[in-house]
Amino acid sequence: MPHILVFDSGIGGTSVLTHIRNALPHADYSYVMDNQLLPYGLQSQQTIQQRLAALIKWSDRELRPVDIIVIACNTASTYALESTRQLTSVPIVGVVPAIKPAALASRAKHIGLLATPATSRNIYTQQLIQQFANECRVDLYQSTKLVELAEQFYWSGEIDHRQLVAEINLLKLASELDHLVLGCTHFPIIAKPLSESIPESVTLIDSGAAIARRVCTLLAQDSVVKEDTGQAHCLAIKQGTMNWYATAQQAHPVERPEITLINLAHE
Repeated sequence: MPHILVFDSGIGGTSVLTHIRNALPHADYSYVMDNQLLPYGLQSQQTIQQRLAALIKWSDRELRPVDIIVIACNTASTYALESTRQLTSVPIVGVVPAIKPAALASRAKHIGLLATPATSRNIYTQQLIQQFANECRVDLYQSTKLVELAEQFYWSGEIDHRQLVAEINLLKLASELDHLVLGCTHFPIIAKPLSESIPESVTLIDSGAAIARRVCTLLAQDSVVKEDTGQAHCLAIKQGTMNWYATAQQAHPVERPEITLINLAHE
């Protein structure tokens, strides 16, 4: 069975992990969160590149062979995807904002990108906009507060609606836009309360399903899984293992799978 490593600064990558596990429930998974430096949206490019390099070293030493790595973080992908690929022969899939599908779906030709400051300012993000949304108006909205709220919601099952509404009000979404790209993997975790706090005319869109399809395609090319493997086909197959790792103790003591602490600072 394939072994898939999913990485994020926190639990945001679980929004991508869910899509991948639905497509490949028989695979074995290792989920690594660098929550010691959460959120990545406030870190420098050099810091993120160093942490991804440390992840590769740790993975090579501590994990059984990995078939594919998913950097389930928009900031880490836009800052460090290419440099990290140079450090390993393992295929790496990054996550980038779903600008293209949003632009294609927009009737008003007016979309928004909701992301961390690092992602929205990144040159790669600007290139995506120029390449796939040059016929659209693209408004950029930045938030790290929503990352914090998503973390709280994941660990506690509750969200502070007052803080959520206050943050959305600060964003001042344009009334004309019809699609809002969730450019941080944390944001789909709070998609339901988020959608309830913005106009009904705005459709939220993220790249989770597309990333899962890409993972399946790459594994099929490497003959790790059959190309026609799909959710229905896999339901009868025994579910794979799921291991959790973090660089810092969780602040929310709730019943969750056992999480092993690791150190990426001295790799």
